[in-house]
Amino acid sequence: MTFTKTSQKFGQWADSRANTVYGLGFSSESHLSKFAEKFAEFKEAARLAKERSQEKTELTSTPSQESASAPGDLQSPLTSESINGTDEDRVTPNTPKHSKARAEPSQNALPFSHSSSSINKHWEAELAALKGNNAKLTAALLESTANVKQWKQQLGAYQEEAERLHKRVTELECVSGQTTAIKSQKTELNRTIEELELALKAKEEELERLKAEVESANEFRFQKDTLTQKLKETESRNQMLEVQLSDLEQRLESSQLERETYRNNLCSLLELLDSKIFELTELRDMLAKLMEGS
Repeated sequence: MTFTKTSQKFGQWADSRANTVYGLGFSSESHLSKFAEKFAEFKEAARLAKERSQEKTELTSTPSQESASAPGDLQSPLTSESINGTDEDRVTPNTPKHSKARAEPSQNALPFSHSSSSINKHWEAELAALKGNNAKLTAALLESTANVKQWKQQLGAYQEEAERLHKRVTELECVSGQTTAIKSQKTELNRTIEELELALKAKEEELERLKAEVESANEFRFQKDTLTQKLKETESRNQMLEVQLSDLEQRLESSQLERETYRNNLCSLLELLDSKIFELTELRDMLAKLMEGS
C-alpha cells in the first residue's frame, strides 16, 4: 500500500485485497507530511521484517522450526499483518506499467473519481455523526418534555399550596392574636414558602436550559438538512462530470479515428501523386528523346 497526498491537507491509500480506498484529512500540511513519513517508515520496517523472516525460514531446519514454534518466539499480529501488507506492496508496483498505455483522459479520470468519492465519504461521515447527535438530542428532548410537564404539575401544586398557606396565615392572623404559637407557625410557613420559591426558581432555570437544548437540537437538524442537500448536490455534480468525462472520451476516440482515416487518405494520395510524377517523368523523357530524334 502506498500513501498518496491528494491535496495539501488530505491523503489516501488503497488496499487491493479488500478492494477499499482509505482517506485521512489533517488540520495542517505539516501533520500530513509527518503521517506520510511514519507511513513510509512502518512500510519499510514491515518489508525488512518480511525479508528477515524469509531468511530465517531458509536457514533453519525442521527441528529448529519446531523449537521456533514455542510461545516465546510467536510473532505479534501486527508483524504478520505488516508482512502481508508488504506482499501487496511488491505486487502493486507492476500495475502502473499497464495503466501507462491508456489514453490521457483515462489517467485523469482515476484521481478525479477518487477525489469525488473521498468528498462523498467525508460528507456521509459528517451526516452520520449529525444523525447520531440528532437521535440523542431527540431522546433528551422527549425526556425533557416529559420532565417539563411533570415540573409544571408540581409547580401548580406548589403554587396552590403556597396560596393555601398564605390564606391560612391570613386566617390565623385574623382569628387570633399574635401569640407565640401563631408567630412560630407563621415563621415556619414563611420558611416553607421561601423553600417553595427557591424550588420554583430552580425549576424555571432548568426549563430555560431545556429550551436552549431544544434550540440547539433544531440547529443540528438544520445542519443535517443542509449537509444532506450538499451531499445530493455533490452526487448530482459527480454524475454530471462522469457523463462529461465519458463524452470527452468518446470524442477523443472519434477524433483519433478521424485522424487515422485522414492519415491513411494522405498516404494513398501521396502514393498516387508519386505514381503520377513517375509517369510524367517518363513522358518527359520520351518527349525529350522524340525532340532529339527529330
